[in-house]
Amino acid sequence: MNYQIFSEGEFKYIDEGEGQPLLILHGLFGALSNFDGVIEGFRKNFRIIIPVMPIYEMPMREASLEGLQAFIERFVALKNLKDIILLGNSLGGHVGLLYTLAHQDNVKALILTGSSGLFENTMGGSFPKRGSYEYIKERVEYTFYDPKTATKELLDEVFEITSSIPKCMNIVQIAKSAQRTNMAREIPAIKVPTCLIWGLNDTITPPHVGHEFNRLIPNSELHFIDKCCHAPMMEQPEPFVKMMGGFLEKIMMSETVLK
Repeated sequence: MNYQIFSEGEFKYIDEGEGQPLLILHGLFGALSNFDGVIEGFRKNFRIIIPVMPIYEMPMREASLEGLQAFIERFVALKNLKDIILLGNSLGGHVGLLYTLAHQDNVKALILTGSSGLFENTMGGSFPKRGSYEYIKERVEYTFYDPKTATKELLDEVFEITSSIPKCMNIVQIAKSAQRTNMAREIPAIKVPTCLIWGLNDTITPPHVGHEFNRLIPNSELHFIDKCCHAPMMEQPEPFVKMMGGFLEKIMMSETVLK
């Protein structure tokens, strides 16, 4: 489904629905369309905001997790977002962890799916066959349980990105920043309710990574989706929305009880 993309200063973003802000952070090769199921599942009760992270366009000196965190902080300040529910996939989860640790007073709940931050088998770091469509096809399909999920449109988009030397340099630099930034020592300090939704067949952040996040984040719960790899909200949108909805319902109910 097509959504209006708003443009404001340095930011481009989707802004759908009304209510509690649900801020979504996409992954390294993520597209806004990856979250169609989430948008349709929650737009009636939440304000869903998805900024386009400037992974490929940001100045190389800023191409890092810290640079992306600063970008999200500027976006949140500009839109004056309060009491955020934050959902992050893959690299977006990593950025979400950094934002949450720095702004726990402004995060009501955290949802991570296939998040980096502890361990990741990544395509970043180097591109030995840059310019090879077959290589890109193989690597993109590796991130899905069903290779058919990697549509030609998605493959063409990733191929175009990785064929650009400046974009490729940013990808490599950000991927290395993610590899360096292991958060095992920091994340036990996360106090907000956290929901972990993992693909049982994830090849990038395997199931043991989900278990480790669950062990380290005190107020967390872990759910697995079978026949699903690194992008559950994209590969298995219905069970993903159901699990996420159950978690959000508990959050809202507990808030009502406290009031």
